[in-house]
Parts: sequence; structure tokens; C-alpha cells
Amino acid sequence: MIRMRHAAEATRPSLVESAYEALKAAIRNNVFAPGYQGSEQEIALQLGMSRTPVHEAIIRLQEEGLVRVLPRRGVVVCALSPEDMREIYEVIVALETAAAALIAEMPADARAPIAAELDAVNAAMEAALARDDLVAWAEADGRFHQLLVARSGNARLARLFGTIMDQSHRARMLTLRLRPRPTVSVEEHRGIVAAIRHGAAEEAHARAKAHRLRARQQLLPLLASLGMRHL
Repeated sequence: MIRMRHAAEATRPSLVESAYEALKAAIRNNVFAPGYQGSEQEIALQLGMSRTPVHEAIIRLQEEGLVRVLPRRGVVVCALSPEDMREIYEVIVALETAAAALIAEMPADARAPIAAELDAVNAAMEAALARDDLVAWAEADGRFHQLLVARSGNARLARLFGTIMDQSHRARMLTLRLRPRPTVSVEEHRGIVAAIRHGAAEEAHARAKAHRLRARQQLLPLLASLGMRHL
């Protein structure tokens, strides 16, 4: 009996983590679209999971701002307004520019492998664009930015970034085919990586900022022109 209880306790965290990752992915990719409302049982059934780990996953996602639990009314996926997106991009700009500068300030033998990692992801972006696979392009683009922050050496910065990127990813996927072909991003990424490789912290900061500000200026007017009050 004791061994069985210990085994159950050992597997429980992995079940919760699986539920958390599955539900977050479904929200990020708009399987559960903004404004979706359902009970924990309904969500668990759609994910093919039991209710208990899904309940704990929902608590975590509410802390991250992706869902809201409504007493006696279930769970609702939080919508984002264009003003929310404006604020999100302000935070992204601050975090990514700091991360780019931090990496560029590292010793050459530390920043070189990071630059190589970033180059490899950027190459995957370029390859996806060449075969007109915008979904794969978006996934690789997201990996580039996540890697940029993750390799900064600042764990708190990375945690903040993870939460804010989950929110902005939904806007990226909803507008992916509405925006101009994203050919400029690969070149801008190359500029950021080159500055990092050469240890030019101020240039890395400036290039990362220009890249994200351009993306913001493209996305926000698009949302306004489409009359999208929430996404």
C-alpha cells in the first residue's frame, strides 16, 4: 500500500506538468480561442486527461494571466485587446533588449556558442519561409526569441519573458496570414546575432529594440484596421 502511494505521488507531478503543457499549447495555438468558456471537466475531456491534473494546471495558468476561473461558471480563456498587446510589446522590448546586451557582454568563449545556436534557429526560419510554411516559421521565430532571453543568464528575466510570450503568441498565430510576408525578420535577426558575436552590447541592444518596434508597428495598426477589439 505504501509503495503504491509513493508511486502515485511520484507520477502526480508529471501528470500535472503534462496537463499544464497541453492546455497552454491549446491556448497558445487558439485551439481554446480567446473567450472560450467551459468547465474543468469539459476541458479535461477535450485534452483526454483526468480532471485533477487539469484543475491544478488551470490554477497555474490563471497565475500567468492566460485563463480566469469564474465561480460556478467554469474557466474562461482570457482575451487580449490591442491595448493589451501594446503593453505586452513594451515589456517584450525591455526584456529582449536587456537580454541581447547581457549576452554581448559575456566573454567571447561564452557568447560564441550562443550566437551559433541563434544562427541555427534563424536558418530554420529561413528554410520554413522558403517552403512557404508560415506555421513552422512562426515556431522557429518564437524559439529564436525564447533562446535569446534564456541564454542571457538572468533567470528572473527568463521567467517574466515566458509568461508574456505565451500571451503574445496568440496574436502572432491569429494574424500570421494577414501580415506581409515576414522576409525582414531573418535579416534583422542576423544583425542581432552579429552584434552579439562581436561583443557589441549597445548595438545588440539597439538592433533588438528596432526589430521588436518594427513588429509592433506592423501588428497594432493591423489589429485596428481589422476592427479586432479582442483576440
